[in-house]
Order: sequence, then C-alpha cells, then structure tokens
Amino acid sequence: MDNILITGAASGIGAATARLFHERGWKVGLIDLNRQSLETQAAALGGAWFRSLDVTDLVALQQALADFCNRHDGQLRLLFNCAGVLRFGHFEEIEMVEHARILNINVLGLVQATHAAFPYLKVTRGGQVINMGSASGLYGTPDMTSYSASKFAVRGFTEALELEWRRHGIRVGDLMPPFVRTPMVSSQRFEPPVLRRLGVKLTAEDIALAAWQQAHGAAVHRPVSVLFKLMYWSGQVSPTWVSRAIMGFLSRA
Repeated sequence: MDNILITGAASGIGAATARLFHERGWKVGLIDLNRQSLETQAAALGGAWFRSLDVTDLVALQQALADFCNRHDGQLRLLFNCAGVLRFGHFEEIEMVEHARILNINVLGLVQATHAAFPYLKVTRGGQVINMGSASGLYGTPDMTSYSASKFAVRGFTEALELEWRRHGIRVGDLMPPFVRTPMVSSQRFEPPVLRRLGVKLTAEDIALAAWQQAHGAAVHRPVSVLFKLMYWSGQVSPTWVSRAIMGFLSRA
C-alpha cells in the first residue's frame, strides 16, 4: 500500500492533502509543530501516524522518518514538503528574525526533510518528492520578498535534484500555485497590491488535488490555476522584462 509523509500537515494545504490521500487509500503520516492540531487531524484520519516537531531540527526529522518508514517495511512512496511560513509587508519593516525564520523553515527545513527521506525513497518503487513551491518563485514578488526568495530556492533545488536523483529512480517536482485560501494567508495584516488585484481564488483542496495529480504523473514544475499556467508558460518563451513589467503593473500602489 502506498504511503505519504506530509510536513506542515496540521492545517491548510497539508491537512487537505492528508485528507485526500487518506480517502483514496494511502497510509498517511503527519508532521507539524502544532501538536494539538496534529492530534485532531490524526484522529479524524482514523488514528494516522503523527509527530510534532520543528522541520529545522534535523535530528528530530531523522528520527521521525525512521519511525514512520519502519512501519512500512522501510519504504516511503512520497514525501510532501508542505511546511512553510509567510509574512507580507515592506522588507525594511520586517524584523530580521522573521526573515531568517521564513528562510530557515521554507528552505532549510525542506532540504533537511528531503535529505532524511532519501534512504527510504531510494528503496521504494516509484519514490517521489513533492515540494511546495509558489508562483512567487517564478518572478520576485514585492511585499513578500523573503518568501519569494525562499520559493526561488525551492524551485532551483527541485530542478537540480530532479536531474540528480534520476539515477536513483526518484522523481522530484514542485507545485506552483498563486495565492491560496489558507490560514497562513488569511491571518496576514498587510495586503500587498498584487494580492488585491489577483485575489485568492484557490482553496487548499485545489492544491491537494494537484498533489494527487503530481503523485500519479510527475512533472518538474506543476503550475496551478488557469491564469498562472498562462503566465508560467508565457514566461518560458518571452523575455524576462515582460515578466518584470507584468509584476510591476500588478504590484503598483
């Protein structure tokens, strides 16, 4: 039976993905820092395995991966790196500790989880990694500078590792949605102009479905939503200045 381990699984996209894969017969493992929400989520999924930890803690990640995968004959079909944090606001007005937190969780946490999962992915037929990317990893997005930088890093990491791990038979890809209606977005007190103009039209369930599609037909990058698919593919053939002009227009005050 297929199994999936999801970081950032207590709410939003991670929780929606856990529900979908559980409903479709997969064994689900949940990782998040919020223990109370994890317990509620695990109970709703029939007593799913869970572990409360910080993804920047490598030792805790290694122990969690070993415990979950050893319950499944040492195998891991899919790692979904969904843990992430976001902060809207002017770059200079956000404390450096918050910029560091965004980069540590969104980049270091993702890299560490992937590294810890390698031994189990390698011995699993169809082993796969899905990283939570973003439309802001296509072109730098004002008022979410560190988050955008983190998603550029995720994009580069995904592209490089997808090529590197082909020799192991492990597929690596990312999901690239624009804004998604999740607690992470709705809790923000600052509204960037680009958010006001584009709106929040995707739900966590939309991204969960994209993760399901990715699990059964891997792509290096999977843009989500009709509008962003058009932006993504036009960006592959048009000069960089066109993407810059579009972002400047959407982000004007």
